[in-house]
Amino acid sequence: MIKILLVDDHPIVRTGLRALFDNYENIHVAGEVSTGEEAVDFVMANDVDVVLCDLRLGAGMNGAQTTAVIRKLPKAPQVLILTTFDKDAEILACIEAGACGYLLKDVSAQTIVESLRQAADGHLVLAPEMTLRVVEGMRRPKVELTARERDVLAQLATGAANKQIAKTLFVSEATVKTHLVHIFDKLQATTRTDALNKARDHGLL
Repeated sequence: MIKILLVDDHPIVRTGLRALFDNYENIHVAGEVSTGEEAVDFVMANDVDVVLCDLRLGAGMNGAQTTAVIRKLPKAPQVLILTTFDKDAEILACIEAGACGYLLKDVSAQTIVESLRQAADGHLVLAPEMTLRVVEGMRRPKVELTARERDVLAQLATGAANKQIAKTLFVSEATVKTHLVHIFDKLQATTRTDALNKARDHGLL
């Protein structure tokens, strides 16, 4: 018997998954929660083999953060991500956090069931093309921004001009321009839009 926990902030998704697994005698839905925090509490109090977790979980911990916490617990269950998002940075973050697999919600019901079984056995569950993307992502140099550069980047994402960013962060426009130069250099970006797109690709936004 494989005991699973469903973690998704959309009740209709959890209902659909529960209905799917009810068709299999050897799969038991031990519980369902809507947040990462609730998932951690449930795993700490109950015996679970696999946590089937969405990536985006509202205002609290996301799927990668939830995975990292759960995998550090004693007798930690496997974590299988099931989501609609397939950015390389997000896939890589989940795998690095300890997830044993990453599935998109447009896969077949049979694929979900088979992947769940593989996860319960401790196998890595990734489509071949996704495995290649993960390997390439691990080889790619990581972009590290300072805390202040992240602040400037966050303001940049709102569409704010340099003057407004300076006012919001209580620094001079010259300081903002210096941070932007460093951000552009690290991201190898040529425009503000290019910088934002590359920051999202690297999981910085």
